[in-house]
Amino acid sequence: MVAREINALTQPITELKGVGNKIAERLHKLGIKQIQDLLFHLPLRYQDRTQLLPMGSLISGKEGLVEGAIRLSQVTFGRRRTLLCYLDDDTGSIVLRFFHFSKVQQQQLSEGVRVRCFGEIRKGPSSLEMVHPEYSIIPTDTIVPVDAELTPIYPTTEGLHQLSFRKLIKQALIFLTDGVSLPELIPPTARLHDVADSSLAEALGFVHQPPPDVNVQLLMDRRHPKQRRLAYEELLAQHISLRKVRSKMQSHKAPILRTDGQQRNALLTALPFSLTTAQQRVINDILKDIKLGLPMQRLIQGDVGSGKTIVAALAVLESVTAGYQAAMMAPTELLAEQHFQTFKNWLSPLGIKVGWCVGKQTVVEKRRVMAELVQGEIDVLVGTHALFQDNVIFSRLGIVVIDEQHRFGVHQRLALRDKGRNANIFPHQLVMTATPIPRTLAMTAYADLDVSVIDELPPGRTAITTAVIPDTRRQNIIERVHIACQQSRQVYWVCTLVEESEKLQCKAAEDAATELQLSLPDCRVALIHGRMKSAEKDQIMMRFKSGEIDLLVATTVIEVGVDVPNASLMIIENAERLGLAQLHQLRGRVGRGKLESQCVLMYRSPLSENAQSRLSCLRDTNDGFLIAQRDLELRGPGELLGTRQTGLAEFRVANLMEDQDLINLMSAAADNLLTSSPDNSDALVERWFGHKIDFGQV
Repeated sequence: MVAREINALTQPITELKGVGNKIAERLHKLGIKQIQDLLFHLPLRYQDRTQLLPMGSLISGKEGLVEGAIRLSQVTFGRRRTLLCYLDDDTGSIVLRFFHFSKVQQQQLSEGVRVRCFGEIRKGPSSLEMVHPEYSIIPTDTIVPVDAELTPIYPTTEGLHQLSFRKLIKQALIFLTDGVSLPELIPPTARLHDVADSSLAEALGFVHQPPPDVNVQLLMDRRHPKQRRLAYEELLAQHISLRKVRSKMQSHKAPILRTDGQQRNALLTALPFSLTTAQQRVINDILKDIKLGLPMQRLIQGDVGSGKTIVAALAVLESVTAGYQAAMMAPTELLAEQHFQTFKNWLSPLGIKVGWCVGKQTVVEKRRVMAELVQGEIDVLVGTHALFQDNVIFSRLGIVVIDEQHRFGVHQRLALRDKGRNANIFPHQLVMTATPIPRTLAMTAYADLDVSVIDELPPGRTAITTAVIPDTRRQNIIERVHIACQQSRQVYWVCTLVEESEKLQCKAAEDAATELQLSLPDCRVALIHGRMKSAEKDQIMMRFKSGEIDLLVATTVIEVGVDVPNASLMIIENAERLGLAQLHQLRGRVGRGKLESQCVLMYRSPLSENAQSRLSCLRDTNDGFLIAQRDLELRGPGELLGTRQTGLAEFRVANLMEDQDLINLMSAAADNLLTSSPDNSDALVERWFGHKIDFGQV
């Protein structure tokens, strides 16, 4: 019986009525290949069309279903041609506004016609209105029933309408209501008690077709027990999938990197600073891992300026001293160059050769680097995505370090690791991020990694004061820059774009540099941006670092890696255009010395509520973990982790902010499932994430 049930649900989507090759192609884009996939394509939200609202009770900002007679229908000619229909019922009136309409629509929506429409209610110039509502003509003296359940709104793609989706999902739901149910994969002992009374089939049927008597608010907030039942199963599937990544890795071997510590001590002695207790703790974690002969998979979290680079350098040094090579990957060429220079300064005196590999190198340069790398002459290779190229071949790769982990995806991390694969031996992996991830999110997104935190800043770092100022006070800010330069303090002026863009209304970096040089003739002004040649950027940065430049006008290329202790003032133009994490990273370029430091976030009015929230958060705290938590609330985990670009599957029903209580149960639930029903664990991962990421390839 079970085999037949499963076969019914695993039939290709083309078995459903109305799904030809073209529709199937569009559904495939959404990861929908089998009938079962449709059942797990869950609504984003719901619309309530179960009751007609009296027009006298309508509230701006809400959605609603109304019905009435058109009192007046007219076309107006202002800035654009508009069709206005004045709709009445016994309690009040509303205006329907159409900017795009045909002659047929104009004739349909004529005076005296009865219309039922659904849309968002907004404040208009003279009354409440709906702009481009969905509508249907209701024949006179006919009672048309309203919908019996809430209307689900699904994530979709071009060419697939909500109506088509609802029809397809109705067909798929028949497989549940006809007694063909999905097998329960979670044993009773591993289920959540407050939703245990709901089977998977019931929960799916409920979320696709909620009954009219449901608690709408609970459903809209995704807190209904039936939704929680699904969220629990989805989180468990995701947790197990990452456990499988880890378990698969632990079945491999890795080089045993054991040294006498002499090179390590030589580097530490040569440094002009001492390590913090937190840095020492993290280095001890790494040293312990790399001696085990199992591939290390460790994530280092550390706020801006906490000193992750020296930790990476010591890990790299350990690999080279033990007779292996090391690779360091960064997300941008500028940051890769910074790491290359830093590693060269620290490691060359110890007889270690550091090479680098980026996309813009000449063919001759690349060939030379590749030849030296494969022959083992280069000990440490620093680079960008260029390290993924097929012709990058290591002789004996012992460790891979990835900086700014959230800019890369699971697949990219694994691809670089495979570069060092030799039979069943894999290199160690160290991934770093200066975007602190809240604990709950780290537990979920990085369940395949051990996490170490550098939660201490080096001594002597000064707190940064942040001010939020409108660009109408630009002249005052320029004066403030002038005073700082006269006091021999250096200044960053950050612009968000290289060229003028009317659309974004951002001041171009080139224009800003010209304007500031004219306003401050006694200040030495320079410009740096991502389109400059590498040598030119290096030269400008070196001049800024040595104090030959007072004011550096830059784009966000200076976001990471630049260390100028005398720079103590930063102005960020159009700060409202940047995310919290990026603003926090930029701000971390000042306050690196003993001078009191300030950051001015200059914005253009009017500010959206979200932008206001971001800027206030930065003004109120310098704590990267608090900022990360706020960023998670504002932007959601998809953007914070970079999953939208990098292929880590996004959740369909679970919410990493709202379901933190469920996340805390995952470890024990996974243990229970893997012990009592190990065969079900693969099926569970396949059910929720089968088409999103191939964990089997890990």
